[in-house]
Amino acid sequence: MGRRVARVLSLFVGLTLGAAFAPAALHSQAPGTGGAQPDMMQLTAEAQTWLTDLIRINTTNPPGNEQAAAKYIQNVLQKENIPAEVLEMTPGRDIVVAHLQAGPLPDSSKALLLLAHLDVVGVDKAKWSVDPFAAAQKDDYIYGRGAIDDKGMVAANLAAFIELKRSGTRLTRDVVFLADTDEEQGGDASIRVVIEKYWDKIACAFALNEGGRVILQNGKPQYVAIQTSEKVPYNVSVTATGTSGHASIPLPDNAVVHLAAAVQKLGTMETPFQLLTITRRFFEQLAPVEDEDTAKWIRALDTSERADLAARRLAGMNPVWNAMLRDTITPTELNAGVRANVIPSQASANLNIRLLPGNSIQDTILQMQKAVNDPQVKFTVQPDGGPNAPASSITSEFYQTIERVAMQQFPAAAVVPYLSTGATDSAYLRLHNVQAYGLLPFPLTEADLSRMHGDDERIPIASFRTGVDLLYKVVRDFVTK
Repeated sequence: MGRRVARVLSLFVGLTLGAAFAPAALHSQAPGTGGAQPDMMQLTAEAQTWLTDLIRINTTNPPGNEQAAAKYIQNVLQKENIPAEVLEMTPGRDIVVAHLQAGPLPDSSKALLLLAHLDVVGVDKAKWSVDPFAAAQKDDYIYGRGAIDDKGMVAANLAAFIELKRSGTRLTRDVVFLADTDEEQGGDASIRVVIEKYWDKIACAFALNEGGRVILQNGKPQYVAIQTSEKVPYNVSVTATGTSGHASIPLPDNAVVHLAAAVQKLGTMETPFQLLTITRRFFEQLAPVEDEDTAKWIRALDTSERADLAARRLAGMNPVWNAMLRDTITPTELNAGVRANVIPSQASANLNIRLLPGNSIQDTILQMQKAVNDPQVKFTVQPDGGPNAPASSITSEFYQTIERVAMQQFPAAAVVPYLSTGATDSAYLRLHNVQAYGLLPFPLTEADLSRMHGDDERIPIASFRTGVDLLYKVVRDFVTK
């Protein structure tokens, strides 16, 4: 009985807080869709249950083990009389695919794909205040690995997909649901392999995925960022070699010393600012909702005499903006030594590099070699680089639908195109001529967004429910016109 009362109270609190973001969000239905008016209170509560259940299924990658999560989703869909296929990528790693057809035959030429991934990154449990796989609710938040990245999106996509079926909405285009695997590692079970093996099952013209953001400032949505492009990830090994020997006799060519010097130079190396078309538009459309000092520097980006200074000032204001304006080099791993009293002959580090679209990794290597200027240090590009994909259009009918619905949901917020600093599965879809967009629909502060891949990842219950409603409206509007 106590659990039931707690659940009802949690639902009431979440919906009350959600009203601050979208006063009419839970009671709306567009005319002419031919479907019954959805009970959004019920739907958002169900989506919250799906999210907590999915968090409790540990899909840490590696190894992933997404099979249990895929079967859970299949079971949810089957209860709604929606057939769903669970397809093996590698042993223990399954994706789940389902379809809603607009007509008697499948038509991929204008279909919409709803995409999110089931795997999550690892955790250091000692650094968490709660069990990262218990989906604990505390202070009106749901805590857990994957709450934002990306099981929240899985649950929101599932809610939109199911509500289209429940309401009997008349579809004008097919809708495909895909919960995939191995997004965090990009290996043999990733979207690249899904496309190679199962393109016929997920073929589409448009896609909605993670990668965007709804930024909260002072408790209100400030801007909605629609991801249309993303930086290109590479891992580069930097290796220093030297003479091995007894640690009691220091040597001038100590590999650890040379590596440490190289990593220090690379970690503080400043690459040039580059203002791409998409980032220029991002800042232009953001300026009206920023404070006057920030807006002043945004406007200065278009002045030849102050552009570099403006870029530097903006980069200093926000680390995300800094990463949007330049290639970045981040040391992430160090490896050296076999014993405490042995000078190793080799020491290495990993550099995680994110390039602006169109930039060359070989050019970046040349810049790094020049900065380090040490013959004992070598660079090797690892074979796991991401694709350099074209951007999705900001004039497509789907982008315009997202833009319009977001403006209706958050009238005081700016809606802007966005170059994401992180990589997503959308890049591979864009290589297949899919107009793919990122919309993480949950209103979040920069502080909560920074918990992705970090400690105590969490999502506000009110924001989650608002995001479920926003995503449903976007999908419904697009697939019924």
